[in-house]
Amino acid sequence: MQSYLETAVAALVAAAVALFLVEVVHRLTRRFGRRSQLLTELTDHAHRPFQVAATVLAVQFAVRFSTGYAVGETWRRQLLHLLVLAVIATAAWLVAALLIVVEDTALARFRVDVPDNRHARRVRTQVVMLRRLTIAVIVILTVGVMLMTFPSVRGIGAGVLTSAGVVGVVAALAAQSLLGNVFAGLQLAFSDAVRLDDVVVVEGEWGRIEELTLSYVVVQIWDDRRLILPTSYFTSKPFQNWTRTESAVLGTAEFDVDWSVPVQTMREELRRLVEGTELWDGRVCVLQVTDATGGMVRMRALVSAADAGSLWDLRCLVREHLVAWVRDNRPTVMPRMRTELGDANSNLPWQWVQPRRPTRRSDTEAPDDARVFGGSDDGDARSEAFVGPEESRT
Repeated sequence: MQSYLETAVAALVAAAVALFLVEVVHRLTRRFGRRSQLLTELTDHAHRPFQVAATVLAVQFAVRFSTGYAVGETWRRQLLHLLVLAVIATAAWLVAALLIVVEDTALARFRVDVPDNRHARRVRTQVVMLRRLTIAVIVILTVGVMLMTFPSVRGIGAGVLTSAGVVGVVAALAAQSLLGNVFAGLQLAFSDAVRLDDVVVVEGEWGRIEELTLSYVVVQIWDDRRLILPTSYFTSKPFQNWTRTESAVLGTAEFDVDWSVPVQTMREELRRLVEGTELWDGRVCVLQVTDATGGMVRMRALVSAADAGSLWDLRCLVREHLVAWVRDNRPTVMPRMRTELGDANSNLPWQWVQPRRPTRRSDTEAPDDARVFGGSDDGDARSEAFVGPEESRT
């Protein structure tokens, strides 16, 4: 009974000494590492796993050296085996925490809250993907090492290795989709095709890359919905990335107005509007007539903004302002439908007027700017290229 009591006391003393030493190291690191980002991260994130790992290791040594009286006993072997498993698990926790500290320290050097954060987002994406892969590898190795401590597992190891070929083929076929997504995730991380916080258009939805994992990608849509896609989607299907090279983007706002629209006046009003708002980044402000069919003229305002969110607000502001400007200052420019009313016999007014005889040209040739084939060297070349088969034989 006294031997068991000594073992318990030795374990408690070892745990207390380990906790005391860890606390001393923690306080010294916090005191002398105030100016070091790495030491600060260590004191914040690695303290708890270091404390647990040191305590378990100290207890394991104390039990091993204080139970010499029970060598060969089943309870001692099982207790030591349990403590070894705990040491392996806590050591893996500590290694994972240290790797995360190093990754967080590396990420702290790259800020994403700046206008031009493309390189920072790229590094952040790669580090996050590596972190997930690292943790997965550590977990797999830890489980493998823990299983190898069981004699029965070591005994069947040879049989497992002999059938590894067949098992590998079956596993590869069963996990084809999973492995495809994993490799697609690694490809996305290092190909720079998509990064965290990129603005993308996928499946007709406009949103921002919120999360990148080895198996799926989470897109935060503009209305706070989440679109979850497999990583293989971004390597096998086309999608729009608005911020791959830079965050600044262009956008349009279109209007259908009457033919009497004063284009230059409307262009000056657009310029005055964008110059008075902070949403415009000062790069592009263009108003053009892009179509003139169907009894109306289509005006397109092309503007630029520093990011996709600002561009959306700027496009809405341009539409709202120019619609109000047309309504209040140029009401005759508003779209209209024209009709002609005849008399009871369906005679139209233009039919009552004797048409004037057209003024004949001095020559029968059409002007050069009204001809596609002929009239110039380029037009003659096109005319020769489009000669019919009957004419080519004559």
